[in-house]
Amino acid sequence: MNISSLNISGQGIFFVDKEGNRLPLSTSFKKIFVRFYNYALDLELFLLWMVGYIPSHMIRKIFYFLAGIKLGRGATLHMGARFYMPKNISIGEGTIIGDHAFIDGRAKVKIGKHSDIASQIMIYNSEHDLSNPTFVATEEPVTIGDYCFIGPRVIIMPGVTVGDGAVIAGGAVVTKDVPAGVIVGGVPAKIIGDRPLKQYHYKLGRPRLFQ
Repeated sequence: MNISSLNISGQGIFFVDKEGNRLPLSTSFKKIFVRFYNYALDLELFLLWMVGYIPSHMIRKIFYFLAGIKLGRGATLHMGARFYMPKNISIGEGTIIGDHAFIDGRAKVKIGKHSDIASQIMIYNSEHDLSNPTFVATEEPVTIGDYCFIGPRVIIMPGVTVGDGAVIAGGAVVTKDVPAGVIVGGVPAKIIGDRPLKQYHYKLGRPRLFQ
């Protein structure tokens, strides 16, 4: 949104959209409100990013809770995590997520219990519609089941569901649903095997201190 200067016809100051089209006053006020809301959100995300480098799991969890992230008992994110819209993110009991994770949150992100997620995971649930003339953003939820094992630097794209006990090899780009109990890998990720373990009762070890 841009603000035009006084024009030659004497119409005064008015608002235009990014295409240069004049906006009605009601629409202008709505856009102004959204703009300032986004400024506040940007500040919150910046502060949350800074909090992510405090070397204390307990302190980080307090701030994540205040930001709206739902953390089950014993769920842990290591240092350097970043988020969009943290209020849409829930992480189940006993799940451990490695350092420098990025979790989107513009749509719902639900991660189950006792899942082991390695460093630098990236979970996206918003992307641009390439067929839309205005390049509009679309949003789809992401769900990761219980007892999953996800390797480092995995990218999970919008709308994906990862079934219980699934394994995703490091560096994979997941663009489609992953059935329960299978192993996937590659770009884009494809099934490369089955997980030998079929019944899941284990609990993960403790998270690393000061990380």
